[in-house]
Amino acid sequence: MHVEFLVEEPSAEAALRNLAPKILRPGDTFDVHAFQNRHELLHRLPNGLKGYSYWLPEDWRIVVLVDQDSDDCRVLKAQLESAAQRAGLVTQSSSRQGEDFKVLNRVAVEELEAWFFGDPEAVVAACPRVLRSFSAAARYRDSDSIKGGTWEGLERVLQKAGYYRSGLPKITAARLISAHMNPDRNKSRSFRVFRNGLIRLSQRSAKACPTLP
Repeated sequence: MHVEFLVEEPSAEAALRNLAPKILRPGDTFDVHAFQNRHELLHRLPNGLKGYSYWLPEDWRIVVLVDQDSDDCRVLKAQLESAAQRAGLVTQSSSRQGEDFKVLNRVAVEELEAWFFGDPEAVVAACPRVLRSFSAAARYRDSDSIKGGTWEGLERVLQKAGYYRSGLPKITAARLISAHMNPDRNKSRSFRVFRNGLIRLSQRSAKACPTLP
């Protein structure tokens, strides 16, 4: 199977290039296409998916990943689903029992950095001066419900430990932390939903296209 990831910014691309090989089956391939921001992704997505629909090989799948930010998650997910429907592509959410699907839409709640908070061991491994006890603080205990922005929260944690005093470089942080992440221990619910969807996508593809003896 080959997966085309469509993401809203380069930091998500940096993270997925480390995370995807840890989740997909050995032998699966992937590429990541990053936009400059979510507005650009959502604007170009309908035509992009329509283009894919004309030539998408049988063993290719598309995964769209966006941050929730302050939007209603259900409205945002419906927008992604509508873009795929207009392109004539079946999504996991719209597929019937046993039906194959081509598109998996996922929303990071509320931002990609919540996934990093969901694996505090990876944060400490990437930045050893950070105390492991940071994750026990009430404000960081539920990584999907951090108030004031998860990107800002991660910046505070790292700056307190003496890192990135002039500002957190999102791409660098995403690359370093994701390199140490273990998808099976992540406590972020939105990350687990993403991981489980990607696993099902890979397994379903394997059943649809079995390897020859």
